[in-house]
Amino acid sequence: MEFDENEKVLVKEKNLFLTENPVLRYLTFSALYIAQGIPEGITFFAIPAWLAMNNKTPVEIASFVAVIGIPWSFKILIAPLMDRYTILSMGRKRPWVIFGQLGLILSFLSIGLIADPLNDLNSLMISGFLISFFGAFQDVATDGMAIDVVPIPQQARANGLMWGSKTIGTALSLVVGTALINAVGFSTAIASLSITTAFIMLVPICFRERPGEKLMPWTKGEASNDSKNAQLFSWKHIFKNLFKVTILPSSLLLCLALFVLGIMYGLVDTLLPIFTIQELDWTNTTYSQVYSITTVVGGIFGMFVGGALVDFFGKKRMLSIYLVFLIVLIVSFAFFPSFWGVAKVVFSFVLLYYLLSIFLNIATFATGMQLCWRTVAATQFTLYMALANMGRSVGAWLVGVLKESMSWDYVFIITALSPLIALIIIQFLNFEKHEKAIKNFKII
Repeated sequence: MEFDENEKVLVKEKNLFLTENPVLRYLTFSALYIAQGIPEGITFFAIPAWLAMNNKTPVEIASFVAVIGIPWSFKILIAPLMDRYTILSMGRKRPWVIFGQLGLILSFLSIGLIADPLNDLNSLMISGFLISFFGAFQDVATDGMAIDVVPIPQQARANGLMWGSKTIGTALSLVVGTALINAVGFSTAIASLSITTAFIMLVPICFRERPGEKLMPWTKGEASNDSKNAQLFSWKHIFKNLFKVTILPSSLLLCLALFVLGIMYGLVDTLLPIFTIQELDWTNTTYSQVYSITTVVGGIFGMFVGGALVDFFGKKRMLSIYLVFLIVLIVSFAFFPSFWGVAKVVFSFVLLYYLLSIFLNIATFATGMQLCWRTVAATQFTLYMALANMGRSVGAWLVGVLKESMSWDYVFIITALSPLIALIIIQFLNFEKHEKAIKNFKII
C-alpha cells in the first residue's frame, strides 16, 4: 500500500498530536499542571507563611488569601469567552493555554515592582491577584483542552497524573520559593519563578491538538472537522446549552458538594501556616518543608494510585471513602490538642490530610469531567471548579473570623462539617441517568 506525500507526513508526525498519542497527552497535561501548581504554591502557601513569620495577624493573612482566591472563584466568567472565541485552526483551547502561560510569566515579574511588600499589603494583594488571575486563566484552558482530547475511559488516570503533577509543582514552588525568599529577598525570589513557567510554555507551543492544525498562527494548517462541529458561535447558544446541562439533578448536586468542599480546602490551607508558625512556633522554612514533603508524597501516590482506584472501585464509592477518612482525621486531631506539641503527630496529620485531599480531588475532577457535555465542556467544568474555588475563598475568610472568637480545636471541628455535608450530598449522584439525559440533548 502506497501513501502520498501528505499521508506520509501525517504518519510520520502522528505522535505529535494530542488526540493521537495517549503518552503525549499524559506528559503534556502533567507539565501544564505543574505550571498551575507554581502560582498556587507561592500565593496560597509561601507568601502566607512568610507573612506569618513576620508577625502579620490572622485577619491580614486570611484577607490576602481571600483576595488571591477571587480569580479562581470567578473562572466561570473566563470559560464562556474560551468556548466562544478561539483561533480554531490552532485548536479549540491551545491558543488560550499559550496566552495564559504568557500572562503568568509577566505577572510573576510584576511583583518585583513592589518596593516594600511586607508593609504594602495592598500592592502585594494586587500582584497576587494578577498571578492568580493568569493561573486561573491557564487552568480553565487546560481543563477545557483535556476534556476535548482525553477519552472518557482515560479521564480518571489522566486526572491522577494531572493532579499529582500540580501537587508536586505546588510543593516544589513552595520549598524553592521559601528558600529563595530567605536567601535573596521576596521580590527577586517570586519574580525568578517566571523562568520555570517560560520553559513549560514550550509544551503547548510545540504540540498540536489534532492532525492538520496550525502550530502557530503564521504556519500552515486548518481547523479540524471535530473542532468545527463542537464549536459554538454565539453567546446565546453557549448559555442556553450550559443551563440545560447544569440544571440536571446530578450536576446541581455536584455544584453544591464542590462549594462545600472548597470551604474545607480554604480553611485548612489558610489555617495551617498560621497554626504551625504562630501557635506551634515553627519557622516558615519548617512549614514549607513539611508541606512540600507531605504533598509530594501525596502527589506521587495520586499520580499512580489515585486514578486507578477510581477506575477500579468507581467514583461515588471512592468519594465516600475519602470523605469518611477526612472527617475522622480532622475530628481526631481536634480532640487531642495535648499532642499538638509532638512534631510527628502534626506531621502525620498534615501528611494524611493532603494525601486524602489529593485523592479526593482526583475523584471529584473525574466526576466533574464525566458529567460534562462536550459542547460546553470548558464552561461547565469551569463552573464546577469556580464554585469549589468560591468555597475556598469563603473558607480562607472564615479563618480570621473563627479564630477571633474561638480556640483552634473548635476551628478544626467546624472544618470537619464540610466533608460531612459533602458526604451526604454525593450519595444522591446518578451517573447513568445523567449520561442518558445528555445523549438525548440536541445542541440549541
